[in-house]
Amino acid sequence: MTARWRRAFGAGGSRGGGPDDPYRAKWWIAAGVTLASAMELVDTTIVNVGMADIGASLGATIDEVAWVSIGYLLSAVIVLPLTGWLGDVLGRKRYFAGSILLFTGASLLAGLAGSLSALVVWRIVQGIGGGALIATAQAILFEHFPPDQKALASAIYGIGMMVGPAIGPTLGGVIIDRYSWPWMFFINIPIGVLSFILVWAFVPEAMDRARRGFDVVGFALLAVGIGSLQYVLERGAYYDWFDSPRITRLTALAVATLVALVWWELRVEDPIWDLRVLRHRALAVGSVLTIALRMGLYGSIFALPLFTQRVLDYDAATTGWLFLPAAIANAVGMFGIARLGNRIDRRALIALGGALMALSMLQHARFTNESGWWDLYWPVMLRGVATGLMFVPLTTAALSGLGGRDLAEGASMFNLMRQLGGSVGISILASHLTTSIAAARARLVEHVTPYDPATRQRLAVLTRRLIVSSTDSLTAHRRAIAALDHAVQRQAMVLGFESSFRLLAWILLASIPLVVLLGRGPARARPRST
Repeated sequence: MTARWRRAFGAGGSRGGGPDDPYRAKWWIAAGVTLASAMELVDTTIVNVGMADIGASLGATIDEVAWVSIGYLLSAVIVLPLTGWLGDVLGRKRYFAGSILLFTGASLLAGLAGSLSALVVWRIVQGIGGGALIATAQAILFEHFPPDQKALASAIYGIGMMVGPAIGPTLGGVIIDRYSWPWMFFINIPIGVLSFILVWAFVPEAMDRARRGFDVVGFALLAVGIGSLQYVLERGAYYDWFDSPRITRLTALAVATLVALVWWELRVEDPIWDLRVLRHRALAVGSVLTIALRMGLYGSIFALPLFTQRVLDYDAATTGWLFLPAAIANAVGMFGIARLGNRIDRRALIALGGALMALSMLQHARFTNESGWWDLYWPVMLRGVATGLMFVPLTTAALSGLGGRDLAEGASMFNLMRQLGGSVGISILASHLTTSIAAARARLVEHVTPYDPATRQRLAVLTRRLIVSSTDSLTAHRRAIAALDHAVQRQAMVLGFESSFRLLAWILLASIPLVVLLGRGPARARPRST
């Protein structure tokens, strides 16, 4: 059956689409792997919208229901570095298709979960499958597109990477409003089945699979180190960072085990996570740059909904729609860059994208409590365009010189840095935002005292308005004080967000000089033996 499907639908390769064309099924392969990676990224963001409903339905506190997200992220980030090893041992096609089935089956069981503990367990299983989808999808795409179309492969992969997180909150809001939280998981089932069929039908089976021993010590160090680091990044702000003994101990454990992991993996003959792939300068530099890019992107994705909902009083659906046009513009821009990728120095595109994203963050820093929809729309659109400019050439530059085993290891490394960059960005911004708002409030309160004429005048005006609306004078005065306090807090939040967006701009600008360390010229693959 698989052979008949390939003969029927395998046309369309760049070399004429004949029976001897190794790339004839590239578009079907692209559809299958992009659907799978987009499904994983949508699922990651869609669940955040439904946390309150999940907690109310299962009788869980906010802290308890947070494990629905934390459990997934912990298992996914531990699996990410293992994708190269697992792909070698199981075969990249079998591993990817099996991960799709695991993710889809766990989605069904998560939707059917009747308790929080069962939901967390199936989310952890989802993470085991989902962690493989991103990195392995990238490796499969690069392997099944011709060398002169690596930028196009990056653009196709980038659509799922960028559009998925953008539509997740919008889709989640619609599902919660019209249906119930289990449908946030059930929606994965038809997508997962379709992507599995495409992958199984059109991705060719590898003729040989590596026989690699299992590095038990490396795996233990990896699981403990990466898991501890991800937990610290996810929950550090909640526990007030190093004021918490738990966060302090886990940070020390993460540092110790990760240092030991590097030492061990560089000396063992058959490592579980081959760090030697970082000998490729483009991959090493690209990994650092993607950390900065993800810090800016995910930091702003985290902060902007907070601003719109807490300062501007937008609902979740309205906020979600704000992100959607930028995601579409991002996808269109990626294809445009892919078409120009062989004629423009990729370093110039990455630098331009970084500068435009920094400019977008500076425009975000000008938002006020009186900003309207269009005041937000254009800076968010600029961010989408900037990300599109950076993503395709950066991914292509980092991975196009790799082949075989190095490609799988490099893709897992690059995507782990992407994941950690997003987590670091959110953690830094959450901490900075809390501190900045508190500091801004302290400064504002210094001027809001009973001895300040402007304060007394404002209170008098508010009190008179409340008395006119049939409120007694004592109650009116108390409500006027509460209203003034709310106004102070709202202004403090505006100032806190301004400082946080400026921080992201400086991080992005500081990373741009690293672009010169990438190779010159368009991205072209240089196959190498393994």
